[in-house]
Amino acid sequence: MMQALGLGRACNPGHFCRHRAALPSPPQPQPLRACRSGRSVASGRGVRTNAGATRSAQMAGAEQQSEEQAARFVRLRAVEATPESFAPFGQVIAASPDGDQFGPHDAQLDLSRGIPRFYIMRLENRPLQFSSITHHASVTQCLGSIGGHDWYLGVAKPSIVEGPVQSGQEGRTPVQSRAGHYYLPPDPAEVCVFRVSGPKFLKLHKGTWHAGPLFKADAVDFYNLELSNTNVVDHTTHYFKKQDGITFVIED
Repeated sequence: MMQALGLGRACNPGHFCRHRAALPSPPQPQPLRACRSGRSVASGRGVRTNAGATRSAQMAGAEQQSEEQAARFVRLRAVEATPESFAPFGQVIAASPDGDQFGPHDAQLDLSRGIPRFYIMRLENRPLQFSSITHHASVTQCLGSIGGHDWYLGVAKPSIVEGPVQSGQEGRTPVQSRAGHYYLPPDPAEVCVFRVSGPKFLKLHKGTWHAGPLFKADAVDFYNLELSNTNVVDHTTHYFKKQDGITFVIED
């Protein structure tokens, strides 16, 4: 389904990529230096700096350098979203002739757990990288750019745990969200990126992990169909940078 740039990584519908490679580590920041002491005009002797403040600055610099060294940048090659390629995560909905009857090519929505909310969402400064990913457990979601502008979405399969919670399932320990349900944290190796081109929109299955929309323009307006309280009571986020030491960079 997709290949990561220079990594030989391939995705097939219904399967996940298992290989990843890290970009070269970014230049290491220079350790903080203690300020040189000024000179006293009266005596000509150096004014001594506070030793405790110097040590604190050095420790803070070492901690920052350690965090940046631990972070990894993973490149993902975006592929075009088609009904076949995007099937594990949701649906791609394109234009159909007026008068067509409802069928499987239409968005299969679940808006039964609240009041539907359909609105225009203006997004600004969303460059092609992400270090967190979100899912909604109670509703399908539809997203599409107004005007058919190209945009990108990072995704991973739904991982909501249904029924009794079994610790260690699939090698990952279930986590309870603030919304009350349990889920398996997304595996970084299972993340894919799609490009959405032209007049179409994506319908996300309930629980599909998604990062974005992202785009190259300065700002893009999107229509968004979810529930009125989705962003308040049904917004579960996994932080790759904090929990896995990873930031994804989209190559196109």
